[in-house]
This record gives sequence, structure tokens and C-alpha cells, in this order.
Amino acid sequence: MSVLVRIPTPLRRITNGQGEVQVQATTVKEAIDRLEELYSGFRERLVDEHGEVRKFVNLYVNDEDIRFLKGLDTELKDGDVLSIVPAIAGGYR
Repeated sequence: MSVLVRIPTPLRRITNGQGEVQVQATTVKEAIDRLEELYSGFRERLVDEHGEVRKFVNLYVNDEDIRFLKGLDTELKDGDVLSIVPAIAGGYR
């Protein structure tokens, strides 16, 4: 299954400036594994040492937050879009 992964600006230095990457994957976890194969060090920026999505990272499949689906086991199908969105913190006091 070919999936389009949208890469946020802070991670584009790992993907040689690419804002979008195509990977073959049937789950979100598999997509992250493919990204790691292509771009060493990618996984550690998304997943912690316990295999959980880092708290400051949001992953969406076709605009649906994977935390409300099956998490990393969320299934992907051909043509899906996986968006990586870093959480934004801070603001005015």
C-alpha cells in the first residue's frame, strides 16, 4: 500500500528537505519503520523508548487522530495520507 507521509518542517532536515514522502505500509507503525529505513533517526523523534507515540507528536491518517483510532496499529490503505504534526506549546500569559 502506497501511503503519502507529510513531513513537518522541523523533521525535513532528516528527509533531505522533502515535505512529503511515499512509503509502502499497511499500518502506521509500519510506515514509521519504513521512514526509519529510509532516514535513520526518524523513529526516535516520533516514538519513545516504550514504543508509544511521543506526547508532543500528533499523527493523523486522513485527518483522523490515531489516538482515537487504533494508535500505531491503525490500518493504512493505498492512497492514505499520514500527517505528522508536532504539538505547539506556549503562548501569552
